[in-house]
Amino acid sequence: MTSLPLTIRHELPVDAAAIERLHERAFGPGRFARTAFRLREGVPPDHGLSYAAHVGTFLVGSVKVTAVLAGGHKALMLGPLTVDPAFEGRGIGAALMNRSIDAAREAGHDLIMLIGDAPYYARFGFKVLPPGQLVLPGPADPARFLALELVEGVLKQRSGAVTSMRFSSDA
Repeated sequence: MTSLPLTIRHELPVDAAAIERLHERAFGPGRFARTAFRLREGVPPDHGLSYAAHVGTFLVGSVKVTAVLAGGHKALMLGPLTVDPAFEGRGIGAALMNRSIDAAREAGHDLIMLIGDAPYYARFGFKVLPPGQLVLPGPADPARFLALELVEGVLKQRSGAVTSMRFSSDA
């Protein structure tokens, strides 16, 4: 028996239903109340920075990236990063992260933020934000509010509210 290769490609609109099912299995109905979900709500992901992982025709992972405002400046909010539990531990999440970060850097973005597990995301360069520097629009554990500077020193220029692009004329 031969194993099917892993393919990572840009997320496409046709992936939406499979990605939603994967998110439902991974995060359950409580995901709709989370601060990160509310920031992304009503704003389509950046399909040039969001990726889907497939084994054959089966979707096994996804990473979404959405534009937000951080202290009045454009930034990116990464997440959710999701891997089908049957495929965890195979480097799929890391491959999705690396692909998305590289694409964001190549596209000229300067800051990626996320809410997640600091020990996991540290391997990609994410660090806990200084308390109060950037403020999320809802509850989140400050130890899980992370950022990756794609341009060194950009965080020194950012402070204030993190808001959804759906409230911006830049959307």
